[in-house]
Amino acid sequence: MLLAVFFISIAALLLCIIRIKLNAFVALLVCAYGTGLLALAAYAGGQAPEGFASIADVTACVTNSFGSTLGSIGIVTGLGVMLGMFMYESGGIDSIVDRVLRAVGPKRSQYAVSAAGFITGIPVFGDVVYIMFAPMLRVLSRKTGYSMTAYGGALAVATTCTFALVLPTAPPLAVAGTMGVNVGIFFFYALLAAFVGMFFGGIVYGGFVNRLDQKAGKAWDFSDLEEPAESAAGPRMGAGRAMSILLVPIVLILLGSFSAFLLPEDSAALAVLAFLGDKNVAMTIGVVYGAFVSRSCLRRSITELMAEGADKIGLVLLITGAGGAYGGVLKACGIANVITGGLQRFHMPILVMCFAIAQVLRVATGSTTVALTTTAAIVSTAAASSGVSPVLCAVAVCAGGIGLSLPNDSGFWAVSRFFHLSEVDTLRGWSLGGFAAGVSILLFACILSLFQGFLPGLS
Repeated sequence: MLLAVFFISIAALLLCIIRIKLNAFVALLVCAYGTGLLALAAYAGGQAPEGFASIADVTACVTNSFGSTLGSIGIVTGLGVMLGMFMYESGGIDSIVDRVLRAVGPKRSQYAVSAAGFITGIPVFGDVVYIMFAPMLRVLSRKTGYSMTAYGGALAVATTCTFALVLPTAPPLAVAGTMGVNVGIFFFYALLAAFVGMFFGGIVYGGFVNRLDQKAGKAWDFSDLEEPAESAAGPRMGAGRAMSILLVPIVLILLGSFSAFLLPEDSAALAVLAFLGDKNVAMTIGVVYGAFVSRSCLRRSITELMAEGADKIGLVLLITGAGGAYGGVLKACGIANVITGGLQRFHMPILVMCFAIAQVLRVATGSTTVALTTTAAIVSTAAASSGVSPVLCAVAVCAGGIGLSLPNDSGFWAVSRFFHLSEVDTLRGWSLGGFAAGVSILLFACILSLFQGFLPGLS
């Protein structure tokens, strides 16, 4: 019965947004409440999950999940938009784009976009990457004519591949610990797998999307991007100075992420670096630095730009928070447990089972972290006795957490709103691109399993 609730819920949400054209924020809330009530009806006369046994629990779940989602991204979203305003208004983004095009050429710009997402996705939270790079990619798309759907998908896929696979991000650390694999060996093969996923899901699939869009004559709205020009306020900011605005928060987050591996646990320096490397603190410092270095090139006051940036994020935050609320209801009502139990009854190869369970949980809960940590706990015993290297099983689990992001995922709305993509374009570029990346990583793990007797660390 809960499976029927899940499919009805997803279908109703897509119908409301794509067909009826209902505002995404309202549609997500309606489906969140509706899904909770349907789940309660399905449990009528039976044992409901703890904390989800009454109508009051449904409303509490929506409220708490909405708040926790905004709590995790609200500050960094507002700061990121302000940082982007400084870079764009000063002409810094155009300078970076011109430098990229001179270095790699318009026809290979997607390689640079994917590489940027791959590198920054290791230490930097995905939403932060989208916020910082979105203005630059929109200008790049306007100048090159390359599909904005393909650009946005390539960056998001590359970022998620590293988030799901490459240490020291939390999900692969949890998977490695739960499945008892050597962290060093896992890091090496997971890094290779993430690169495979980025290449096929971001670059190859992105190129396919671009060709389709070019053939269809598809165009994107860049009317909000005014051509920056020199004025009495000063000349256009150079690419080096503009890149430093991006790099300050990224470097701080990097230092905060890796300092734990390099410094003693009780070190005062470690505490300081951990504080500075917090994403909210790092972005605050980045905005202050950005305001300072760009002020001579700005055509408007810093206060005016900050106020305009704050005005722009209201609906983005509402939609993202509602996506988190909808996903929270799906988790709380136990749909993920029903799906997992059903999949375990099928007799399938262990690598395929690891991937399939994680992928279905990813779809059901809208969370890569929840999908990976839950799947690792489910399959760890079977993986240890399967005859297939547990390292490859862990890679397959991580691959399943990458793709098929649906509107119950707050990340879906982050990609859609920051890159100014429609819901359909987000499904085409990001959801299907992520699925292509996950499947390619699964196939890569299957190929490695054929040679695990010869490859180091897999025997």
